[in-house]
Amino acid sequence: MSQLSINGARWLPTCLDHPAQEQLVREVAKIGALAPPFAPVMPRTGKPFSVTMTNCGPLGWVSDRAGYRYQATHPETGKPWPSMPPVVLDLWTRLTGCAYPPEACLVNFYGAGARMGLHADRDEAARDAPVLSISLGDTAIFRVGAETRRGPTLSARLQSGDVVILENDSRSAFHGIDRIIPGTSTLLERQFPETRRINLTLRRVNTPDDS
Repeated sequence: MSQLSINGARWLPTCLDHPAQEQLVREVAKIGALAPPFAPVMPRTGKPFSVTMTNCGPLGWVSDRAGYRYQATHPETGKPWPSMPPVVLDLWTRLTGCAYPPEACLVNFYGAGARMGLHADRDEAARDAPVLSISLGDTAIFRVGAETRRGPTLSARLQSGDVVILENDSRSAFHGIDRIIPGTSTLLERQFPETRRINLTLRRVNTPDDS
């Protein structure tokens, strides 16, 4: 497993082999059955994101007219989020070196034409903990920059099974998905025929003292 760097972010191409990717897709299907994907909206405008999402773990990230936040229950069902799959917890333990487990795993579903604008993950108190991102399905054009939105950026093609870790200086960097390249993977065709890419993002939300 080789490691590369994108503006200080660690990029691990093909971190998950194909059988591990298939296993994780099955786990995502179980998560979606317990916590159905929902459409987040921008707080000020109410404009829907181009992705749908769900969460697993003790906390889940939501965005609605009330703002961005983490909460312990699904915004539509009111039920607690399902547990994180062992495979993603194992990746966190093996790859991040963080002494504390993740508290939220965001699961984003990208359909044809979906994207994710440049943003920085700064809603967490535990800003010293890394962010770990797993790609499944079609290749995505990932862009990462600096701590300011207008800073210089670099791009990379994230393929199915790739992992990216934002840590140290890159932890607060602006990043996003410019576009999905259709037809580059068949991984999701059986379980998620309308979805081109799935991204799982693991985050530590609270500091140990807060927890």
